[in-house]
Amino acid sequence: MATSSKMPSPADLKAMFGMEPENAVAFMKSKGYAITWNWQEMLDQAHDQAFTVAKAMNLDLLSDIRGALETALQDGQTLTQFIKALQPTLESQGWWGKQVIVDSNGGAEMVQLGSPRRLKTIYQTNLQSAYMAGRKASMEETTDTHPYWMYIAILDGKTRPSHRALHGQVFRHDDPIWAAIFPPNGFNCRCRVVALSEAAVKRRGLKVVSSEGHMFTETVETGIDKRTGEIRTAPVTGIRTTDAAGKAITFRTDPGFNHAPGTGLADMLKRKRAAA
Repeated sequence: MATSSKMPSPADLKAMFGMEPENAVAFMKSKGYAITWNWQEMLDQAHDQAFTVAKAMNLDLLSDIRGALETALQDGQTLTQFIKALQPTLESQGWWGKQVIVDSNGGAEMVQLGSPRRLKTIYQTNLQSAYMAGRKASMEETTDTHPYWMYIAILDGKTRPSHRALHGQVFRHDDPIWAAIFPPNGFNCRCRVVALSEAAVKRRGLKVVSSEGHMFTETVETGIDKRTGEIRTAPVTGIRTTDAAGKAITFRTDPGFNHAPGTGLADMLKRKRAAA
């Protein structure tokens, strides 16, 4: 899990994940829209069906932001280019800086709307999820020849120990682990998954493991709703296993990342190709 301030561009992500952006763009375009006040209102698989930005309270605004993300994917824009292109639009719509706005229940609150920091989070989270959704769809189409999937982490000083510990672990493509623990597994996650043939597994001397009996789900707190005082919670999935050295490890997804992005995307792309 990266904590670096350096954000990969779409071109970096394309190189990292080894794919063209078409599937990633298709994933983003397949979504509807959802109006939300807090990020905790829409978690996990819900992001596959709808695009949302917390406190972006009208569809025109959401459409402009998503359109900018689609352009960033298609054109390989850097974060700087993305912000430069989108910021004037957000400012013209009044969605910039700190403001007092009224929520759907009539309550007023001082909130942070558009800012370079928020746009970085929007860019980063949506592009990484889109690329991994596209990659998963591509891998699902080759399970007959490449039925084994291996978790890959970036092994540098910015990587979380638990993500590092999963590096190199191989599970079958239909192992339950991939329904929840499929990158990105949190903000700034640079992990990915690669597909392997049976011959490649044998040639490299890799061990195929199973998550059966090792996975768990627990509820964690994600913050307090300032309007109601309610403590918000979310489920996270984890696995207890051992690393390459035999040391026991516990891995958990971050709240809101408790799913595999793009579930069903492969089937949608097949139907689209069949109808073409």
